[in-house]
Amino acid sequence: MKGWLTLTLGLLAVVLGVVWTVQGLGYVEGSVMTDERLWAVVGPVLVLVGLVAIWRGMRERDRR
Repeated sequence: MKGWLTLTLGLLAVVLGVVWTVQGLGYVEGSVMTDERLWAVVGPVLVLVGLVAIWRGMRERDRR
């Protein structure tokens, strides 16, 4: 069960990181995050964290 949770949270982090990145770069309008450099940096970091979580979740599933 832990592997599925890690995979789900990793996928959520990747999607959220991509959204934050495009908002920070100014491609999505109508948010306080639009054109804010902070979110253009935090977004890719969150994507990397999510990819690591997905990788770990896949490893946990393969062990069982």
